Amino acid sequence: MRTPIRALHHPVQDDVAGKRLRVETDYPDYVQQLIEQVLLTNPGERIYKPEFGAGIRRLVHSPITAATATLAQTMIYNALSETLGDLIRVDDVQVENVDARLNVAIVYTLYARMDQRHLNLEVTS
Repeated sequence: MRTPIRALHHPVQDDVAGKRLRVETDYPDYVQQLIEQVLLTNPGERIYKPEFGAGIRRLVHSPITAATATLAQTMIYNALSETLGDLIRVDDVQVENVDARLNVAIVYTLYARMDQRHLNLEVTS
């Protein structure tokens, strides 16, 4: 069963003809775009939602020790659960620092379909 969706694509882009904004119609892709927005937005960056975002770019140049990795995992888990908790369940978060970039691996379940998804995101400054 497909869940119909019609939402703006993120990041905002023109469609192929260049006359309208690109629209996202695939629900799993839409949710993935929402997750990326939450992860890459710094708290306080949105005027009317100062608590929105995980702000993980701030950790790119931090040495990832066991404590820092746990902090990053907690930041990601909390931000996703608070912001997208009605759409997804966060099952696992792994963070690794490699050559001034963060490799973030998230396993989550889409409530609308009850299927598990994986998102691997490379974050640079």
